[in-house]
Amino acid sequence: MSTDLQGKRVAILATNGFEQVELIEPRRALVAAGAQTEVVSPSEGRIQGMQHHDKGEAVGVDRTLDRAKPGDYDALVLPGGVINPDALRLDQRAVDFVRGFFEAQKPVAAICHGLWTLIEADAVRGRKVTSWPSLKTDLRNAGAEWVDSEVVVDHGLITSRKPDDLPAFCTKMIQEFRAAPRPA
Repeated sequence: MSTDLQGKRVAILATNGFEQVELIEPRRALVAAGAQTEVVSPSEGRIQGMQHHDKGEAVGVDRTLDRAKPGDYDALVLPGGVINPDALRLDQRAVDFVRGFFEAQKPVAAICHGLWTLIEADAVRGRKVTSWPSLKTDLRNAGAEWVDSEVVVDHGLITSRKPDDLPAFCTKMIQEFRAAPRPA
C-alpha cells in the first residue's frame, strides 16, 4: 500500500443516484494511497448507486452534510451519475459545502455529471474543465472553458468525462491531492 496520502482526509459528496464506479474506483484509489475517506450526503443511512440506468449497490454514508464542514477535509471528490449531482445542486447545504473547498483553495476532483454541482457553486468561472459532453453548454454558460479530454487539471480542480477515464482521473487526483498542503 502506498502512503502518498497518509494523513489526508477526503470527502466524497454524493446522494442517491450516483454512478457507482465513479464513487467506488476513486475511493479505492484514495484508500490505496493512504487517505482516509468519508462519504458525505444530505441524509443518513445508505445511498443508492447506479450502473448507468440500472440500480447498483448502495453505499453507507459516513457523515451527513449537517455534520460536515470543508475544514474537516483536505480534498473533495464529486462522482457523477445524472440523478446525484442534479439533486445535490438543489441542496443549498451541498452547494455551500462545495463552495467552501474552493474558498479554502483545496483540491476538488469531479467526473462526468459531477460538475453540475460546481456550476451551482459558481466554481468553474475562468477554469478549464472537461465533463460528460452534454454539460458542455452548461459549463460554457457558467464561464468555463470546456475541452474534450480524458482528464483536465486547472489549479487543483481535476475533471474527467466518463467512467472510461477513471484510470487517468484517479492518477491525476492522487497527484493533486498529494501536492496540496497538509493540515496545520
